[in-house]
Parts: sequence; C-alpha cells; structure tokens
Amino acid sequence: MQNNLKVLFVSSEVYPFAKTGGLADVAMALPQELFSMGHDVRIIMPKYKTIKDIDFKKVTDLSVWVGQRNEKFAIQETKYKYFVNNKEQEVTVYFVDSQYYFDRDKIYDYGDDGERFAFFSKAVLSMLPKISFKPDIIHCNDWHTGLIPMLLKENVDYLKNDYYKNIKTIYSIHNLGYRGDFPKDIILLLGVSNKVFVPDKAEFFGMFSYMKVGIAYADIINTVSKVYALEIQTGYYGERLDGVLRKRTKDLYGIINGIDYNVFNPSLDDKIYRKYSLDNLDEKYVNKFQLQKELLIPQKNVPVISIITRLAEQKGLNLLLEKMDQLMSKDIQLIVLGSGDYEYENGLQYFRDKYPDKIAIYLGFNGVLANKIYAASDMFLMPSRFEPCGLGQLISYKYGTIPIVRSTGGLADTVLDYNGDRLNGTGFTFHDFSSDDMLNAIDRAIELYSGEPGKWKKLVKQAMSFDYSWREPAKEYIELYNKAIQKESFVGIQK
Repeated sequence: MQNNLKVLFVSSEVYPFAKTGGLADVAMALPQELFSMGHDVRIIMPKYKTIKDIDFKKVTDLSVWVGQRNEKFAIQETKYKYFVNNKEQEVTVYFVDSQYYFDRDKIYDYGDDGERFAFFSKAVLSMLPKISFKPDIIHCNDWHTGLIPMLLKENVDYLKNDYYKNIKTIYSIHNLGYRGDFPKDIILLLGVSNKVFVPDKAEFFGMFSYMKVGIAYADIINTVSKVYALEIQTGYYGERLDGVLRKRTKDLYGIINGIDYNVFNPSLDDKIYRKYSLDNLDEKYVNKFQLQKELLIPQKNVPVISIITRLAEQKGLNLLLEKMDQLMSKDIQLIVLGSGDYEYENGLQYFRDKYPDKIAIYLGFNGVLANKIYAASDMFLMPSRFEPCGLGQLISYKYGTIPIVRSTGGLADTVLDYNGDRLNGTGFTFHDFSSDDMLNAIDRAIELYSGEPGKWKKLVKQAMSFDYSWREPAKEYIELYNKAIQKESFVGIQK
C-alpha cells in the first residue's frame, strides 16, 4: 500500500462552485476526506460563468489544439477551506478558464458539449507539467471526463511524453444513463487515430461514446454502490453497455457514497428552524410545524412524506402520479422539491391545485429548503426505476426521516425493509417497479407511524445513529488507487 498518494480529482461540477446533482457533492466531500487522511488530493473543474465572488489566483496560461483550433486558456486556483474535528483545513481547487467554452449561462445542454469536454480533458492533462504536481492517480467522473484515460494511452502528445508515464486512472460511473454520445467526427478534435473507433473501444452504435471510452481505457472502474455495479452488467440496467462492462468485470468495483455531516446534520444545521439530536428529538416536530406554516399547509401532526429529486422518469415520478388520488385519500401531507421534465412538473401542479391542504410543491433547487424538508418530514420517498447510489436516503437517516424506497442500486445496499426484518430493518422497500407495490410500502410506513408510535420512534433513533460519513468509503478508494498503481496498464477492452 502506497502512503501519501497524489490524486487529481476531475469533475464537471463541484460543490459549492457548481452543482446540478449528487456528483458535485461527491467531488468535494471525497477529496476533503482523502486530504484529511494525509493524501495530496487536488480538484479540477471548468470555470463556469456562474462561478462568482471567489478569490482566484492565476497559475498559468496555456493553449491546446482542439482539432484545427488552438484554444488559449488559463488555470486559476483557489483554496477551499473546511473544518474537520473543529480544525480548519483547505483543499486546492483548480479551474480551467476558457471564455469560449465555459463563459455561458448554463453548465450543460449545449450543442457543442462534446467539443467543450474534449477541450476540458486535454486542458487538464496539458496543465499538469506546469503546476509542479504529478498525480499517481487521475480520478475521472462520468462521461465528461471519460476521454482522459484514452488520451493518456492514444494521443501522442501524452503517450510519448515521459512525464505522463505511470499515471494511472480511476473512472467513476455515477449514472450510466448519461453516456455522452456524439457523432463520429468528434474524433477529429482529439488527436487520436481512427483505430479507436471500433466496438471494443469508442464506437457505440455508430456514435462516439465518452462513457464507453472511460470504461474501455481506465485502469480501474468503479460505481457508487455494490448492487449497481452488478446491475449495470445486465441488459435491464446496462444502457447497452452491459457487454462492455462484463468484459471488464474483474476491474469493476462498487463503493457507496458517503455524506458530509458538516453539511447534513440536524445538531449543527443552521438552515433548519430548530436544531435537534437524539437527546432532544421532540424538536424535530417543531421543524415540521414551522415548515407547514412556511409552505401554507395546515399545521397538524400527520405523517409528512417528502420527495427531493430531479423530476425525471428515472426517479419513479410516474408511479407517484398514478397513485396520487389514492395517496391523498389518506391523512397525510406530501412535500415535493425539484425540477425537471414538464410532464412531471405539470402533473404535480395539477394535484397540488386539487389538494391544496395536502400537497406543497417547490419547483427548482433550494438548498436551504431542502434541509428544512429533511428535518421536518417523517418519511422520504424514492421510488426510483434505478438509483446508482442515492444520497437522499442517507441524508434522511441523519435527520430521523425514514426512507421508503424501491430496492435497486444503492437503495438496496442501504435500506433494509422493516417488515421483512423488524429487528434490523431500517426503512420500507418494494421490489417491482410498480405503483401498487410503492403504495403498499407507503401504507406499511403509515401504519407503523400511526399505530405503533413507540416502535416508530425506535426506528427513528436507529436511523439517526447510522454512520454514512466519508471515512469508510475513502478507505475503500485508497485501496482502489493502490490496485490501479500496482496493475499493469493496458489499452482498450481485450476480445
């Protein structure tokens, strides 16, 4: 085992600088934990237009070829301060500053996203000799960084440069559903041979897939739960990459994400109405009544079920809408925070208007409100079609809010059905992607809450006692980094 590892963590989004989902949380919290354990971990991301009011220091000016364009850019740096055991520490965050590619109103969803992140990948590699930091590991995340392992092994600028020798790569799949598929001619921007555009490497049903390239070329692959690592090797969950993943099964691992208890902790949380812990659990109900008041629904002690999510098909919103009338016939309240597909936003607004005393909806992202909802709710619903890890159920545990989930991916790894095991059960689960099964799980949770309050309180206390911090996942990542360092490098999937 190598101590004092040097790791460059590459991500398209990092909290608190830019965030659209859980990747951003991981991209800050995991490096912080690794750094606190004595490793030299640094982060790099694009410098988006939305990133403001940060004290930047310019490190260097550079340029890289993107096809026939020589794109100039700067590397900026900041030190992000955080606390561990009441001790202040700081992690270095680099930013690739290109007005041409990143000075835009949104992070993603542009017609040239393939080109933007091809540039980003080349910029990351090209900057390394200029910053006096040679990583042992480059930790890549999701499709936006999938090119990096390939460029190291196929682009002559890096392949023939002794500086890049022995740099190994880890590729983390946070959601296989977002592959980053682009037309074949994207290859003209990369400085690699057309020989990479074959089924065992980059070619994906006639497209060039950044996700597939990451899987094909990384030294080690991991995803964010053990169950999801198995699921994506099947046709149902594999997004047509299951065959590729099965070929690399010996290099594929699953590690559950942690959460940052400095951010998500009701005993420390300044965002919620009233702090609480196991010692003063009644204060949780003060949060419930205050949130009901803020959201203009009746202040009453009924089961409050919450959802905080992207409003997308993956998240099982169709199951909820199918059973909304039946759900609203019960003495409960429903709170939803999120944004996404029009059909789900419109459907939720329809039912909010139909049941104004029972449903509260906030369309958009609001971090303060999210924490208030975790603290005020009794149950947290995640009826996902698939869920690589899920952070919501882990956060809800800490706030004493019991998860109701479909047993898939990380939800299956972290939530054990109470009715199936009343001694060790931690929440309420259902297996089939079915609105009837979902409603049955909700009914079981309501029955325990209303009919056996002593047992419910015991379940709440147990949930708040769980430790899903980053400490143990970080140790597992260190093991993966060492596996990558020790293994012999290769190029592409072997037939």
